[in-house]
Amino acid sequence: DGRVSEGGLNVTLTIRLLMHGKEVGSIIGKKGETVKKMREESGARINISEGTCPERIVTITGPTDAIFKAFSMIALKFEEDINASMTNSSVTSKPPVTLRLVVPASQCGSLIGKGGSKIKEIRESTGAQVQVAGDMLPNSTERAVTISGTPDAIIQCVKQICVVMLESPPKGATIPYRPKPASAPIIFAGGQAFTIQGQYAIPHPDLTKLHQLAMQHPPFTPLGQTTPGFPGLDATTPTSSHELTIPNDLIGCIIGRQGSKINEIRQMSGAQIKIANATEGSAERQVTITGSPANISLAQYLINAR
Repeated sequence: DGRVSEGGLNVTLTIRLLMHGKEVGSIIGKKGETVKKMREESGARINISEGTCPERIVTITGPTDAIFKAFSMIALKFEEDINASMTNSSVTSKPPVTLRLVVPASQCGSLIGKGGSKIKEIRESTGAQVQVAGDMLPNSTERAVTISGTPDAIIQCVKQICVVMLESPPKGATIPYRPKPASAPIIFAGGQAFTIQGQYAIPHPDLTKLHQLAMQHPPFTPLGQTTPGFPGLDATTPTSSHELTIPNDLIGCIIGRQGSKINEIRQMSGAQIKIANATEGSAERQVTITGSPANISLAQYLINAR
């Protein structure tokens, strides 16, 4: 362990961090100045995932000493941000600096140790709080490891985690976690569809058209009445059906309380939506959408947006 701090352990390592958009902004800095300085001074490669996701992945690669330098610069930057946010707030207790590492699940066992012995040792020797998430991150074989404390405690903690990761490399293939872009919520108001971007509602003409069609097209026609035809959608449009699979842990947000959300989607889209019962041992549920192509595409859109 003595060798590590001397930078004698010079192996190339890659560490992935999960950050919120605001944190990433702080690391990038105005015109990319901050991240440029971090790259130059630490000698580590620092890559930031693209995309307009609420979460981004920051990948730090390099010899161990370069990684520790990059980490200390990031921790100090976050410390600065906390101090700055406290100057004009009434909060008296100072929140700790918090970093989230993304670690292959196959290495988490070694990090926790037998009966939690290793993680306890890391907590005690560094003074940092370390938490390993129980569940894997969506669509990946990685887990989040949250470290919080003073910048100094965090750097000591990262050093010890690096040692563990070098001593027990990941087993098997790792499916890396990739944050999903946030789907903008859709609001239907006054017969128009809007998507929310930041603080503004942007009118969405394509959805408005679909929404108006759906509203004019009640899904159930009383017997003996024919559906009034309207331009663009022939009443005799053939109905087709479309199948989706949805992970069990997401089905709740689509069904909503006592079926409120799914009923809303049925009503807005004019499509019939059937959700199959959960099957033993399967992590997914089958969803069947039936209706005209426009109904189906609107239903799919609304389900994805949820």
